[in-house]
Amino acid sequence: MVKTEEIMEKLKEVIDPELGYDVVSLGEIEEIKEENNKFIIVFLPTTPLCPFIPAILDQIEEKMNELKVDYEVEIDNETKWSLDRVNIDIKKRLGL
Repeated sequence: MVKTEEIMEKLKEVIDPELGYDVVSLGEIEEIKEENNKFIIVFLPTTPLCPFIPAILDQIEEKMNELKVDYEVEIDNETKWSLDRVNIDIKKRLGL
């Protein structure tokens, strides 16, 4: 049985096309919940109108299919993404 931690690790392979880093390190994965043998991935785009959302969702689908898990992605358009969510190593690379 796949665990939440394995889902998070697999999502590190999903690259935000605009920023060139993985969605986990960028803080774009708000949380992963497990409900009734289904994983709910809460995705927080950098902006609600981000043109790369479909490409990111396609990558998530590909990675979840590799794990053969039942899942759903919820897009969180209410929480505001900020640079505070970004992994410290990436901040350093970006000079922030």
